[in-house]
Amino acid sequence: MEDNKIEVQSTQFIVVNIGIEQFGIDIKYVDNIVRMQKMTRVPKAPKFFRGVINLRGEIVPIMSIRRKFELEDDTFTDKTRIIILKPDQQEPIGIIVDQVKEVLSLDSENIEKVQTDLNDEKSKYINAVGKYNDSLISILNINGVIDV
Repeated sequence: MEDNKIEVQSTQFIVVNIGIEQFGIDIKYVDNIVRMQKMTRVPKAPKFFRGVINLRGEIVPIMSIRRKFELEDDTFTDKTRIIILKPDQQEPIGIIVDQVKEVLSLDSENIEKVQTDLNDEKSKYINAVGKYNDSLISILNINGVIDV
């Protein structure tokens, strides 16, 4: 008897909340998750850069996803986290999220690619939507999000 099963790829995502929306970040980009800490402002930086932090001797720029997505400004709580990302061939960068929910695996059959509109700035931030139980999770295009 032959086994004709198709190989289903599974990818792990860290699910975070930004406002009421859930976003998934491919775990391969995540270097660290740290609590909110004091940031040093950088003069003349773009509005969505909140400043820099010193993470174990390394200076890491911190970006506000809320400001980048043009949402209401950050409100820091005890659930607020900074996710340190290490994108392809780039220096680490931190993004502020309201809350880290969970790590989950999504099979390729539960991830649907999203069409990108080159004229719409915001469409480059999301590259897919994941279906998990009864909820939808917008999968962040990390390189699009951190592109200055």
